[in-house]
Amino acid sequence: MPLPESANGQFSRLGEAIDFAPQLAVIATPASLHLPAAMAMAECGAHLLVEKPLAASSEGVSALVQACRARGRVLLLGYNLRFVDSLRDFRAEVARGAVGEVLSVRCEVGQHLADWRPGTDYRASVSARSELGGGVLLELSHEIDYLRWIFGEVEWVSAYLGHNGGLGLDVEDTALLHLGFSIGGRECVASLALDFIRHDATRCCTVIGTEGSLRWTAMAGSVEYFSPQAGRWTELFRRKPVRDASYLAEWRHFLACVRGSEQAEVSGDDGWAVLRIVDAARRSHASGARTRVTQAPGSDGAAA
Repeated sequence: MPLPESANGQFSRLGEAIDFAPQLAVIATPASLHLPAAMAMAECGAHLLVEKPLAASSEGVSALVQACRARGRVLLLGYNLRFVDSLRDFRAEVARGAVGEVLSVRCEVGQHLADWRPGTDYRASVSARSELGGGVLLELSHEIDYLRWIFGEVEWVSAYLGHNGGLGLDVEDTALLHLGFSIGGRECVASLALDFIRHDATRCCTVIGTEGSLRWTAMAGSVEYFSPQAGRWTELFRRKPVRDASYLAEWRHFLACVRGSEQAEVSGDDGWAVLRIVDAARRSHASGARTRVTQAPGSDGAAA
């Protein structure tokens, strides 16, 4: 179908996009507006690449996941860290048993919100506004996604959400989470720190195991191993980060999924699972208690 001449290749209303009936659509609105646009595009038969997070909460997400599945359409989530080479190396080392049995995980990410988008008022940004799905739990949910990707399903959450940076936001600028996993029949806890307040931009993850420790440092693109025998850290991989490389890899993967040559690595089910963990974290903070993560219908886990 040719583009309407008056639109000049662009649409300003969702109805116009629906009438155009695209084969694929990218949903990059604020998180609180993802679901209506994504559902409309799914219903007109489009394959979907949805920017993370899938929505502002898990409410209503199952309908979108089911709609895409029923129509045989791709639903890929924009958790682009999964396409970062150094993180893929890190995951592979954990999977091959580089540290033996996993005992504990330490994970953190933080950068001062004013440094995210230079030249703009951070207080007016999507990240800073509750009605647009801001706050560290949603904006920095990459960490929740990749921890699931590496270690499996999160069974429970204990969370603190705070306004610690004096940034004048109506959303949390700090989140400190404990996430409970079951690995090989044993409980394993990951501590996760997310913030908008630190000036030394940081993104890293350390796995502590029976045979040593493994550390991923995103800014350096490095994976290091600590040997108990040698008593020191050794660099296993260093892949200098290339701006936008992970987004390009994500796009190539999305198009391959649309062609049918690959299966979505970050599916609608993955995005839904992250939101159930976010919801559990919010409940935990409100109650002050450890909170079970609600499992999807038909999964092995028990609902909360």
